[in-house]
Amino acid sequence: MEERKVPRHVAIILDGNGRWAKKRMLPRNAGHAAGSKNVEKICAAAWNMGIEYVTMYAFSTENWSRPKEEVDALMKLLHSYLKDCLKTSKKNNMQVRVIGDISKLDKDLQERIIELERVSAENTGLHFQVALNYGSRDEIKRSIISIANEVKDGSLLPEHITEDIISSHLDTSGIPDPDLMIRTSGEQRLSNYLLWQLAYAEFYFTDVLWPDFSKKDLQKAVEFYQSRDRRFGGVK
Repeated sequence: MEERKVPRHVAIILDGNGRWAKKRMLPRNAGHAAGSKNVEKICAAAWNMGIEYVTMYAFSTENWSRPKEEVDALMKLLHSYLKDCLKTSKKNNMQVRVIGDISKLDKDLQERIIELERVSAENTGLHFQVALNYGSRDEIKRSIISIANEVKDGSLLPEHITEDIISSHLDTSGIPDPDLMIRTSGEQRLSNYLLWQLAYAEFYFTDVLWPDFSKKDLQKAVEFYQSRDRRFGGVK
Protein backbone atom coordinates (compact mmCIF):
# COMPACT_ATOMS: atom_id res chain seq x y z
CA MET A 1 0.00 0.00 0.00
CA GLU A 2 1.39 3.40 -0.94
CA GLU A 3 1.82 5.29 2.33
CA ARG A 4 1.13 8.67 0.75
CA LYS A 5 -2.31 7.52 -0.36
CA VAL A 6 -3.47 6.04 2.92
CA PRO A 7 -6.34 8.17 4.22
CA ARG A 8 -5.34 10.14 7.29
CA HIS A 9 -8.86 10.10 8.73
CA VAL A 10 -11.55 7.46 8.18
CA ALA A 11 -15.15 7.96 9.33
CA ILE A 12 -17.33 4.85 9.70
CA ILE A 13 -21.09 4.38 10.03
CA LEU A 14 -21.48 1.10 11.91
CA ASP A 15 -24.59 -0.35 10.33
CA GLY A 16 -26.13 -3.80 10.25
CA ASN A 17 -25.93 -5.04 13.84
CA GLY A 18 -29.66 -5.78 13.96
CA ARG A 19 -29.67 -7.58 10.62
CA TRP A 20 -26.60 -9.59 11.69
CA ALA A 21 -28.53 -10.79 14.74
CA LYS A 22 -31.73 -11.47 12.77
CA LYS A 23 -29.83 -13.68 10.29
CA ARG A 24 -28.73 -15.77 13.28
CA MET A 25 -32.17 -15.75 14.94
CA LEU A 26 -30.74 -13.76 17.85
CA PRO A 27 -32.14 -10.67 19.61
CA ARG A 28 -31.03 -7.31 18.17
CA ASN A 29 -29.03 -6.64 21.32
CA ALA A 30 -26.77 -9.57 20.48
CA GLY A 31 -25.92 -7.84 17.23
CA HIS A 32 -25.01 -4.62 19.03
CA ALA A 33 -22.78 -6.59 21.42
CA ALA A 34 -21.05 -8.32 18.49
CA GLY A 35 -20.60 -4.96 16.77
CA SER A 36 -18.99 -3.39 19.83
CA LYS A 37 -16.45 -6.22 19.99
CA ASN A 38 -15.42 -5.44 16.41
CA VAL A 39 -14.46 -1.85 17.18
CA GLU A 40 -11.07 -2.57 18.75
CA LYS A 41 -10.09 -4.95 15.92
CA ILE A 42 -10.81 -2.39 13.22
CA CYS A 43 -9.10 0.41 15.16
CA ALA A 44 -5.97 -1.73 15.48
CA ALA A 45 -6.08 -2.65 11.78
CA ALA A 46 -6.50 1.01 10.82
CA TRP A 47 -3.50 2.10 12.88
CA ASN A 48 -1.36 -0.67 11.41
CA MET A 49 -2.29 0.57 7.90
CA GLY A 50 -1.09 4.06 8.74
CA ILE A 51 -4.49 5.65 9.39
CA GLU A 52 -4.18 8.28 12.14
CA TYR A 53 -7.83 9.11 12.91
CA VAL A 54 -10.93 6.92 13.04
CA THR A 55 -14.39 8.30 13.88
CA MET A 56 -17.26 5.86 14.45
CA TYR A 57 -20.99 6.61 14.61
CA ALA A 58 -22.16 4.73 17.70
CA PHE A 59 -25.45 6.40 18.74
CA SER A 60 -27.28 9.16 16.91
CA THR A 61 -29.70 11.81 18.14
CA GLU A 62 -32.37 9.94 16.15
CA ASN A 63 -31.66 6.60 17.84
CA TRP A 64 -33.67 7.69 20.90
CA SER A 65 -36.81 6.95 18.83
CA ARG A 66 -36.02 3.23 18.79
CA PRO A 67 -37.99 0.90 21.13
CA LYS A 68 -37.21 1.67 24.78
CA GLU A 69 -35.97 -1.87 25.40
CA GLU A 70 -33.38 -1.51 22.64
CA VAL A 71 -32.30 1.98 23.76
CA ASP A 72 -31.90 0.77 27.35
CA ALA A 73 -29.81 -2.17 26.15
CA LEU A 74 -27.66 0.15 24.03
CA MET A 75 -27.06 2.45 27.01
CA LYS A 76 -26.09 -0.56 29.14
CA LEU A 77 -23.72 -1.69 26.40
CA LEU A 78 -22.20 1.82 26.22
CA HIS A 79 -21.56 1.75 29.96
CA SER A 80 -19.72 -1.54 29.59
CA TYR A 81 -17.86 -0.46 26.45
CA LEU A 82 -16.60 2.80 27.94
CA LYS A 83 -15.36 0.91 31.00
CA ASP A 84 -13.46 -1.55 28.78
CA CYS A 85 -12.21 1.31 26.62
CA LEU A 86 -10.23 2.68 29.57
CA LYS A 87 -8.14 -0.50 29.44
CA THR A 88 -7.93 -0.81 25.66
CA SER A 89 -6.96 2.83 25.18
CA LYS A 90 -4.00 2.31 27.51
CA LYS A 91 -3.10 -1.05 25.95
CA ASN A 92 -3.24 0.33 22.41
CA ASN A 93 -1.86 3.83 23.22
CA MET A 94 -5.10 5.24 21.78
CA GLN A 95 -6.42 8.76 22.35
CA VAL A 96 -10.20 8.68 22.71
CA ARG A 97 -12.59 11.59 22.25
CA VAL A 98 -16.39 11.62 22.26
CA ILE A 99 -18.30 13.92 19.91
CA GLY A 100 -21.98 14.77 20.29
CA ASP A 101 -24.16 16.28 23.00
CA ILE A 102 -23.25 14.18 26.04
CA SER A 103 -25.39 16.38 28.32
CA LYS A 104 -28.39 14.25 27.30
CA LEU A 105 -26.70 11.05 28.55
CA ASP A 106 -27.02 9.89 32.16
CA LYS A 107 -24.59 11.27 34.74
CA ASP A 108 -22.58 8.07 35.07
CA LEU A 109 -22.01 7.88 31.32
CA GLN A 110 -20.93 11.52 31.24
CA GLU A 111 -18.44 10.89 34.05
CA ARG A 112 -17.03 7.84 32.27
CA ILE A 113 -16.61 9.84 29.08
CA ILE A 114 -14.80 12.67 30.87
CA GLU A 115 -12.53 10.18 32.66
CA LEU A 116 -11.76 8.29 29.44
CA GLU A 117 -10.86 11.47 27.58
CA ARG A 118 -8.69 12.64 30.48
CA VAL A 119 -6.83 9.36 30.92
CA SER A 120 -6.17 8.88 27.19
CA ALA A 121 -5.37 12.51 26.32
CA GLU A 122 -1.59 12.04 26.26
CA ASN A 123 -1.61 8.79 24.28
CA THR A 124 0.25 9.02 20.98
CA GLY A 125 -1.34 6.27 18.89
CA LEU A 126 -4.63 6.27 16.99
CA HIS A 127 -6.98 9.22 17.52
CA PHE A 128 -10.32 7.48 18.04
CA GLN A 129 -13.52 9.54 18.03
CA VAL A 130 -16.83 8.02 19.13
CA ALA A 131 -20.03 9.82 18.08
CA LEU A 132 -22.53 9.48 20.94
CA ASN A 133 -25.89 11.25 20.93
CA TYR A 134 -24.52 12.83 17.79
CA GLY A 135 -26.41 14.40 14.91
CA SER A 136 -24.71 16.71 12.43
CA ARG A 137 -27.63 19.15 12.24
CA ASP A 138 -27.67 19.36 16.04
CA GLU A 139 -23.89 19.91 16.04
CA ILE A 140 -24.19 22.72 13.46
CA LYS A 141 -27.07 24.28 15.41
CA ARG A 142 -25.01 24.27 18.61
CA SER A 143 -22.02 25.80 16.78
CA ILE A 144 -24.24 28.58 15.35
CA ILE A 145 -25.56 29.40 18.82
CA SER A 146 -21.99 29.56 20.15
CA ILE A 147 -20.87 31.85 17.31
CA ALA A 148 -23.99 34.02 17.72
CA ASN A 149 -23.22 34.48 21.41
CA GLU A 150 -19.67 35.60 20.56
CA VAL A 151 -21.06 38.11 18.07
CA LYS A 152 -23.57 39.28 20.67
CA ASP A 153 -20.93 39.90 23.34
CA GLY A 154 -18.66 41.66 20.84
CA SER A 155 -15.80 39.14 20.85
CA LEU A 156 -16.41 38.23 17.18
CA LEU A 157 -17.44 40.42 14.26
CA PRO A 158 -19.85 38.87 11.71
CA GLU A 159 -17.50 39.74 8.82
CA HIS A 160 -14.75 37.75 10.54
CA ILE A 161 -16.70 34.50 10.45
CA THR A 162 -14.82 32.12 8.16
CA GLU A 163 -15.03 28.41 7.42
CA ASP A 164 -12.18 27.89 9.89
CA ILE A 165 -14.13 29.75 12.58
CA ILE A 166 -17.15 27.53 11.96
CA SER A 167 -15.00 24.39 12.04
CA SER A 168 -13.45 25.50 15.33
CA HIS A 169 -16.92 25.59 16.94
CA LEU A 170 -17.87 22.07 15.84
CA ASP A 171 -17.45 18.98 18.01
CA THR A 172 -14.55 17.92 15.78
CA SER A 173 -12.51 21.09 16.41
CA GLY A 174 -8.81 20.32 15.98
CA ILE A 175 -9.46 17.08 14.08
CA PRO A 176 -8.76 16.94 10.32
CA ASP A 177 -11.77 16.34 8.09
CA PRO A 178 -12.27 12.69 7.06
CA ASP A 179 -10.70 11.60 3.77
CA LEU A 180 -12.81 8.45 3.52
CA MET A 181 -16.28 7.58 4.81
CA ILE A 182 -17.28 3.92 5.08
CA ARG A 183 -20.83 2.69 5.62
CA THR A 184 -21.51 -0.99 6.18
CA SER A 185 -24.64 -3.10 5.50
CA GLY A 186 -25.49 -1.78 2.02
CA GLU A 187 -27.25 1.44 3.01
CA GLN A 188 -26.15 4.45 0.95
CA ARG A 189 -26.92 7.60 2.89
CA LEU A 190 -25.17 9.81 5.45
CA SER A 191 -27.89 9.66 8.13
CA ASN A 192 -27.05 13.09 9.57
CA TYR A 193 -23.37 12.19 10.04
CA LEU A 194 -20.54 14.75 9.78
CA LEU A 195 -22.33 16.75 7.06
CA TRP A 196 -19.87 19.67 7.25
CA GLN A 197 -16.76 17.54 7.67
CA LEU A 198 -17.49 15.08 4.84
CA ALA A 199 -17.75 17.77 2.15
CA TYR A 200 -14.80 16.37 0.15
CA ALA A 201 -14.50 12.85 1.51
CA GLU A 202 -14.64 9.76 -0.68
CA PHE A 203 -17.64 7.51 0.11
CA TYR A 204 -17.34 3.72 0.26
CA PHE A 205 -20.45 1.56 0.73
CA THR A 206 -20.28 -2.17 1.39
CA ASP A 207 -22.94 -4.85 1.90
CA VAL A 208 -20.89 -6.40 4.72
CA LEU A 209 -22.69 -6.09 8.07
CA TRP A 210 -20.67 -4.28 10.73
CA PRO A 211 -20.01 -7.27 13.05
CA ASP A 212 -18.56 -9.12 10.02
CA PHE A 213 -16.49 -6.16 8.77
CA SER A 214 -12.87 -7.32 8.86
CA LYS A 215 -9.34 -6.10 8.28
CA LYS A 216 -9.67 -7.34 4.68
CA ASP A 217 -12.82 -5.28 4.21
CA LEU A 218 -11.04 -2.20 5.56
CA GLN A 219 -8.21 -2.92 3.12
CA LYS A 220 -10.72 -2.99 0.24
CA ALA A 221 -12.09 0.38 1.33
CA VAL A 222 -8.60 1.87 1.45
CA GLU A 223 -7.80 0.42 -1.99
CA PHE A 224 -10.97 2.06 -3.30
CA TYR A 225 -9.77 5.34 -1.79
CA GLN A 226 -6.38 4.89 -3.46
CA SER A 227 -8.08 4.54 -6.84
CA ARG A 228 -9.83 7.90 -6.52
CA ASP A 229 -8.55 11.14 -8.06
CA ARG A 230 -9.21 13.74 -5.38
CA ARG A 231 -9.43 17.20 -6.94
CA PHE A 232 -11.29 19.12 -4.20
CA GLY A 233 -13.31 21.02 -6.79
CA GLY A 234 -10.29 21.85 -8.96
CA VAL A 235 -8.93 20.41 -12.19
CA LYS A 236 -5.78 18.34 -12.63
